[in-house]
Amino acid sequence: MSAHHFQVVLLVLGLVLVAGALLSGIARRSFLSLTALFALVGFILGVGGLGVLDFRARSPFVQDLAVVALVVILFRDGLEVEGEMLQRQWHLPLRKLVLAMPITAAVIALAARALIGLSWTEAFLLGALLSPTDPVLSSSVVTNPRVPRLIRHSLNLESGLNDGLALPAVLALATALGTSASHFVWWKFVLQNVFVGFATGLVIGLIAAWAMPREERLEEGIPGYQKSLYGLGTAFAAYGVTELPPHGNGLIAVYIAAITLGIKRADIRTYFQQQAEDLVEIVKVGVFVVFGSLLTLHGLFADGWAAVAIAAVALLVARPVGVFSALAGTATDRATRAFMSWFGPKGVSTMTFSLLILTSRITAGVRIFNLAALTVFCSIIAHGVTDTAGANWMIRRSDEAQARDSPPVAARSG
Repeated sequence: MSAHHFQVVLLVLGLVLVAGALLSGIARRSFLSLTALFALVGFILGVGGLGVLDFRARSPFVQDLAVVALVVILFRDGLEVEGEMLQRQWHLPLRKLVLAMPITAAVIALAARALIGLSWTEAFLLGALLSPTDPVLSSSVVTNPRVPRLIRHSLNLESGLNDGLALPAVLALATALGTSASHFVWWKFVLQNVFVGFATGLVIGLIAAWAMPREERLEEGIPGYQKSLYGLGTAFAAYGVTELPPHGNGLIAVYIAAITLGIKRADIRTYFQQQAEDLVEIVKVGVFVVFGSLLTLHGLFADGWAAVAIAAVALLVARPVGVFSALAGTATDRATRAFMSWFGPKGVSTMTFSLLILTSRITAGVRIFNLAALTVFCSIIAHGVTDTAGANWMIRRSDEAQARDSPPVAARSG
């Protein structure tokens, strides 16, 4: 990146952050989220628009940004697992993770194979990219305390875990499609990447939890922001250590280290959530803007109506089929299943995973990236339009159910 272009990037980032802060109140009352605006700004200023931002898809900068974003996001998601897992209703998100995700990916893969003619490996890679969900794009649902707790908990835990569960499939399929695909042996990949990454993350998380002194052992407590930085440092250390021989997968290590650290040290998890929100938002801004700048109308619609059909299948068919199948036989009613089927938006995780695919040496990488990008943009609009209305609908249903179940108030005598 040239010095001039770097200055332009900093200027755009600064203006986007300022504009986002000023428009945040309006965005909350409108149908579009700030994430949609960030992506739109990137698109307008990118190669498909004014050309102010000129990133190369396979440049080291884009690849490094995707890695940094994934480290921060996966670490944040991993820390949130412990708090959610302590809740009573864990079986619904577990069923969605174990059953709904693979079914969703398989339906998308079948559609991609039939409509576009991708190879089976490419089709399942697209399905793996589009299987994670992101509650950031439906904040009115997951942050509204009046929405039934079961629904909020289920969507939160599902989104926190599905990034880490989708990642091994994405990496394995991408490796199989890479330039060294002829030498790809799946069991070696699982052993070296997934197992080493899991083991390294577990060890790093345990060491980090032990090394940070607890408050009662200090004359003066360590400031909260330092504990937050300590957690972030653990994330990057886990990634870096895992990239050393025998070369496991650093992203898996980050996620496992975060879960371990969050379970062992609830104080670090709390401080990170309180102190690192700004950092997470900056990373998201960078990812959405860069993501948008790489898109062109020609690329998004290179496959014509078939690309639109893939997006429709992902949002309207694959997710509902997966969720209804996973929740069959549970105590949830049809409305709850339909609601959780719809609110499975595609967002940051799909974007960052897609950037990794775009920077890899995969023949159909650009095509897969554009198909995933179109689905994400459709999701941003569709879920941004319906999240508030959907939340209000569930609130009304919950209030009516409580009113029916409450015993009538005895009339006063005399």
